[in-house]
Amino acid sequence: MKHITVLKQEAIDYLNIKPDGIYVDGTLGGAGHSKCILEKLDQGFLYAFDQDQFAIDYAKNVLKDFKRYEIIKSNFRYLKQELEKRDVHAIDGLLLDLGLSSFQIDDESRGFTYLKETSLDMRMDQSQTLTAAVILNTFSLDELAKIFYVYGEEKNSYKIARKVIDHRPLNTTMDLVKICDQVNYKEKGHSSKRVFQALRIAVNDELRVLEDVLKDAVQMLKPDGRLVVITFHSLEDRIVKHFFRDESDVDPVLKKLPMVMDQEGKTEVLTRKPVYPSETEMSENSRSKSAKLRALRKR
Repeated sequence: MKHITVLKQEAIDYLNIKPDGIYVDGTLGGAGHSKCILEKLDQGFLYAFDQDQFAIDYAKNVLKDFKRYEIIKSNFRYLKQELEKRDVHAIDGLLLDLGLSSFQIDDESRGFTYLKETSLDMRMDQSQTLTAAVILNTFSLDELAKIFYVYGEEKNSYKIARKVIDHRPLNTTMDLVKICDQVNYKEKGHSSKRVFQALRIAVNDELRVLEDVLKDAVQMLKPDGRLVVITFHSLEDRIVKHFFRDESDVDPVLKKLPMVMDQEGKTEVLTRKPVYPSETEMSENSRSKSAKLRALRKR
């Protein structure tokens, strides 16, 4: 299995790494970004988060020549708590690469693919009990339809949810694909793409986790600290875009005051428009095509 890091140089450039800084890679994965960060550190330190033991074991080998780092086996939503346990209360930068790692996509047993018959799993943290199978086989019609519509932007969400309930129990990914094929037979692209995305988000509580970590990150950033986020679908990108906008806006009350005082927001958005992979990167790594990078600096 090979992992190709997306928007690697762009992410490192926007982090603007200080050799003695404290940095966090919230999504260790194949350690491509972490390795680049460590190459630029002298007296600084890197904390890297991942909840997937396979990724952690792989990353340890990639980073074997470095010493100034620690891998924390945890979801990055607990970033603040885990760092405070280590007496770290402020950081110079945080990177979040929200895409699935190639390990998770290529490992058929994980259930992230709709192209092969495998278990309905989709857990990033293999120790948790909630799986895609649990959701599909126990949630109500309204709950399923809401997940498919809100997290997958699936317009036929209710029809698919109805068929899921009619065909219970669903045991494999192909059981779900067959249902999506029946409903979305006129759709361009794969019939199941949006439903699988929705289930993955629901299983891992991805959007709420993202909202939580963005708030904590801005609080922990030192002045001139950077927050860099790479997203892979519109729901994530919308959350990041709106959060960055809100954080960089001046308080509405201050806007009404005379222009005697500094009315800049507490943060500065460094990417007015998202940064996309180059044509070369997209041609070499098709999984990078949906990636968008946004960056923020604390004033």
